Amino acid sequence: MIHMSFRRIKAEQRDAVEQWLAELNGPRRDEALETLRNEGVRHESASIIDTSDGPILVYAMESDDIDQARAVGAASTLPVDRRHHDVMRTADGGAVSHRLVLDVSDH
Repeated sequence: MIHMSFRRIKAEQRDAVEQWLAELNGPRRDEALETLRNEGVRHESASIIDTSDGPILVYAMESDDIDQARAVGAASTLPVDRRHHDVMRTADGGAVSHRLVLDVSDH
């Protein structure tokens, strides 16, 4: 199942978030993949949408048990996970109101 989140990013933290995600997708990719395996996440994707009200981070994760994945991630002591939580916590500008309008799957 795909799980999505929509969070505002503090404008002054936008570049830091983008740089961190590029690092995860680049030189720290092996660490990111280890984290996904530990969490039971098959796929993770993120996009930043720049709006007139500031940037929004759209995050999608594919997992059979998102609550378990989040619990494992929150309890992780791996350096990459600690850094991820620090970057995201610092950048978090709050939830974005949204409404799911389509959710179909053949699984």
